[in-house]
Amino acid sequence: MPHPLDSFFAPASIALIGASRDHEKIPGRLLSMLRKNEYPGHIYPVNPNYSDIDGIACYKSVAEIGAPIDLAVIIIPARAVLSALEQCAAAGVKNAVIISSGFAEEGGDSAAMQDAIAGLAKRTGMRISGPNAEGFFSQMQRVAATFSPAVDVKPGVVPLVATKRRIGIVAQSGGIGFAYYHRAKALGVAVSYVVSAGNESDLGAGEFLDYMVQDASTDVILLFIEGIRDVEKFLAAARRAAELKKPIIVTKVGRSGAGERAAASHTASMAGWSAAYDAVFAKYGFIVSNDLDEALTVAAVLASNPLPKGDRVAVVTVSGGAGIWGADAVALRGLQVPELSEPIQAGIKALMPSYGSARNPIDVTAQGVTSGGLQKSVDLLTASDDVDAILVVLSLSSEVRMPFKEAELKPVLSAQRMPVVFYSYTVPSDFARRELAKSGVVVLSGLTHVGVALRQLVDYARFELPRPAHDTRLPPRDLSTHLKSPALSEADSKALLRAAGIALPDEVLVMDKSGLDEAIARVSFPLAMKVQSPDIAHKSEVGGVRVNVTTKGEVFLAFESLLNNARKHRPDASIQGVLLAPMAKKGVEIIVGTMTDATFGPMVMVGLGGITTELFRDVVYRPAPVSAEEAGAMLSGLKAAPLLNGFRGAAKADVCALARLIADVSVLAARHAREIAEIELNPVLVHGEGQGVTIVDALVVGRK
Repeated sequence: MPHPLDSFFAPASIALIGASRDHEKIPGRLLSMLRKNEYPGHIYPVNPNYSDIDGIACYKSVAEIGAPIDLAVIIIPARAVLSALEQCAAAGVKNAVIISSGFAEEGGDSAAMQDAIAGLAKRTGMRISGPNAEGFFSQMQRVAATFSPAVDVKPGVVPLVATKRRIGIVAQSGGIGFAYYHRAKALGVAVSYVVSAGNESDLGAGEFLDYMVQDASTDVILLFIEGIRDVEKFLAAARRAAELKKPIIVTKVGRSGAGERAAASHTASMAGWSAAYDAVFAKYGFIVSNDLDEALTVAAVLASNPLPKGDRVAVVTVSGGAGIWGADAVALRGLQVPELSEPIQAGIKALMPSYGSARNPIDVTAQGVTSGGLQKSVDLLTASDDVDAILVVLSLSSEVRMPFKEAELKPVLSAQRMPVVFYSYTVPSDFARRELAKSGVVVLSGLTHVGVALRQLVDYARFELPRPAHDTRLPPRDLSTHLKSPALSEADSKALLRAAGIALPDEVLVMDKSGLDEAIARVSFPLAMKVQSPDIAHKSEVGGVRVNVTTKGEVFLAFESLLNNARKHRPDASIQGVLLAPMAKKGVEIIVGTMTDATFGPMVMVGLGGITTELFRDVVYRPAPVSAEEAGAMLSGLKAAPLLNGFRGAAKADVCALARLIADVSVLAARHAREIAEIELNPVLVHGEGQGVTIVDALVVGRK
C-alpha cells in the first residue's frame, strides 16, 4: 500500500534551490552528493546567478523548470525561504527539505517565520521537513539529499556489507543521525534510510517513524529524540511496530533537566523529566540505549541474527581468559551460562586438545582453530537444545588468516537457528571484517555492549504488547461537584474516588467535638485520626496524624491536639476538621498514583509505598489507561515484587486486587484528564491473597 511519504523518500525529481558550483560550501556539496551516489532521477539546480552547474542546466526559479517536482531541497538565507516555498507550492512541488537555519532555534521574528512555514504546509498540503535539517539519505533509491560527509563516496572503495536486513535511522539531530549511519557502515550493517527531522515545522519524528515501521526494506529502527511533537502519530507508529515485532532502539536525550516538577503528590514529584518517555518506551517494547556504540551494537546483532528462544548462552573461545571474560559479560546481565550436557561435551571434546574445556565457556584453544574445532563446535551448539544463543570470543587481528571458512560458516548462520554473535578482543582487521561479512557476520569489539545486546535480544523476544485497557469496571460519572477547587483534602479526595466507583473504608469527617460521639459509634476501635485541610498535602509533617487510638478519652484529646498542631504549623491553612477511620489490618505498603505529562498526558504509577516511597524510588510508570493484566506486569517490574509474592515465607499478597485497583485508577485519570492533574493513594495496604486491598490515604489534585 502506498505511503504519503513515498514521493519524499523516493523522489523521481529534485529541485536544488540555492545550488552552487562551490563544492566546499553546503549548497555545492548537496549537488555533489546526489551525483556521487548516482541518484537516478532528474536534478534541477535553481540559482539565478548561473546558467549551468557542473554541466546541468540551472534555472532562475522553480516556476521556470516546467516539469513535475517531487522534492525541493532548500539552502538559501532564512528570510528568503518562505517566498521560495510559496513558489514551490504554486509549481506543485510535493515535498521540501529546508536545510537553512535561523528559525525557531533563534526565537523572536525567526520563530514567527517558522510558524509561517507550518501554516503554508497546512494550507497547501506540501510536506515540509525542517528547517534546520541535515536532509536525508535513502540507500535503497540512492537519494543523498544531504550535505553530510557520511554519505560521501570514495572512488575505488567497496562498501562493507554484512547484513541482509537493514536498519532505518530517524534522528532529531542530523549530526547524530548521520553518525549512526557512519558507524553502521563501518560495521557492515546495511541501512535503508537516514532522516534528520530538524525543527519539525511540519514533518516530525513520529511521522518519519511511521514510514520506517511500514517500510518493507527496514527491519530494525534506530531512533534518536529530544522530544516528540507529533505525539498521536508517534504512538500509532509505536503500536504498529510492536504488532509487527519490528524492533525500535531509542536514545532519548535531555534527561538531565535542571529544574524539578512542581507537584503536590509523590507520584508526580518522583517522575523524572523522562519518566513518561520511558513509560511509553516500555509499553511498546522499545529497546532503550543511552550510548551510541551500544545502540549500534544492539542494531547490528538484531540485523544479523534471529531472536533467541531463551536466555542460555554458550561462550566459545580460543583463549581461556577471554572466554571467562565473555561468560562474565553475559552473566552480569542476568543471562545463564549453563554447563553443557554430557553428549554435547563429549562431541566438543573430540574436536580439541586435551587441555581445552568443553563445559561452557568452551575453550577450543588456538590449536582447535587450525583443526576445525572452532567451526565444528559452533555447528554442534546451533543444532543442540542446550543453549539459546552463542557468543564467539576470538582474535581477528590477522590480515591474512581466517578462523572460519565461508563455505562451512555461511550455511550454519544462514539457517538462523539461534543468534551467533562474534566478538574480537583484538582490533579486528579490515580483512577479517570483509571475509566474515561474506557469511553475514558483523564483528563486534565492545564486550560490555555485546553483553547488553544479548540481554536486550532476550528481553525483546519475550515482549508482548499489552492488550488495550477496558474501562467497563468504572461506570462513567460526573465528578465536577467534587472538583470545585484544584486543592482537595484527603476527605474530599476520597469522596471523589467513592463517587467514581472506587471502594474505600467507611470513614467520618468531624468538624467539631460535638460530632465525635456519633463518629466513634460508626467507626470501631482501634482507629486513626487525621487532620483535614486542602492546604496540607502531607499531614504527618505537621503532626496531623494519630494512629491506634483505642479509647473514647484518647479520641477527644487527639482531636484537640491535631487541630492545634495544624494551626501552629500552618496558621494560614483552611481546616475542615478531623477524619476518623478504622485502622486497616496489616499488608504490604504500596503507592498507586497518576500524574499528567505535558507530552503524553496521564501516566499511572505503582511503587513501594509508605514513608520510604521517596527514599527507595522503586516505581514503574505506564501511559494511562492500563488493563489489570498490564498493571500486573508493572508490579512484576518492581524491585519490591518479591514482597508481594510471599517473600521469606510470608503469605502471598492479593496481587489481583491490587492490579484491578491500579487499572481502575488509570482509567479514572485517563477519562478525566481535563479535570484531574494528579492522584496519589499512599499507602495502599495489600492484604493476603483473596483479602483485597485498603486505601489508607488519598490525594487528588484538580487541574487549575
